[in-house]
Amino acid sequence: MIAGLAAPLIIMLLYSFWRQDGPNVDTTLTTFNYEYALTKYRPIFIRSLWISGLVTLATVLLAYPIAYYVAFHVKRYKFIWLILLTIPFWTSYLLRVFAWRIILAREGVVNGTLQGVGLIDEPINWLLFSDFAIVLTLAHAWAAFAILPIYVSLEKVDRTLLEAAADLGDGAVRSFWRVTFPLSLPGVISAITLVFVPTIGDYVTPDLVGGPRGGMIAKMVYNNFKASDWPLAAATAILSMVFVAFVAFFLIQAIRLSVRSVK
Repeated sequence: MIAGLAAPLIIMLLYSFWRQDGPNVDTTLTTFNYEYALTKYRPIFIRSLWISGLVTLATVLLAYPIAYYVAFHVKRYKFIWLILLTIPFWTSYLLRVFAWRIILAREGVVNGTLQGVGLIDEPINWLLFSDFAIVLTLAHAWAAFAILPIYVSLEKVDRTLLEAAADLGDGAVRSFWRVTFPLSLPGVISAITLVFVPTIGDYVTPDLVGGPRGGMIAKMVYNNFKASDWPLAAATAILSMVFVAFVAFFLIQAIRLSVRSVK
């Protein structure tokens, strides 16, 4: 842990307080890189937050009905159902991203099908190299990581509580919002954490399906390293880590409060 995690982080933190001076690194301590990153990359930080928020919302909205169906309506072979849900994720992440490029391309599957049935005359240009493509691809890529914690949370719901709610006059919708959903909230928040934290730092998907203007904060880190400005890249990465840590902290606190409220 010290050699593989702590030491590199300490080195990167130290680099973030230095400054690139041509081919050399000025080791005089300064906060210039942080000030520059907060000023220059503020729109990118906000964009990364916005995209990751949309991805998280779309992923959870997709995952919850699937997890609910497996938990409450599948009576036998639930383990096989869970395996079937994860089979698409056995392939390479990069391969799945390229698959979405083929599906959403101007001459791809979606446009070809819509033109073939006569719904459109010209290909839809915004399907690929747009925020829509980024959100869709990332939501698909992280769906399994949202389904599993929500399923585990739903599986633990005491069914006798639902029976008691029905005996007291609650219908299916009312008992869901008053009993099932509050009890599954820890799983939902866990899914939000598992999706939001990695997607805000994703580099591959925004670069491949988002186009030249689809970059997020990870691309800025990469570009700075590529330009040999290691101190600025380190400061940008540290700021991103701090931001994600704050979000994760508040989500963990929300999980604890939800568990206490359920108890």
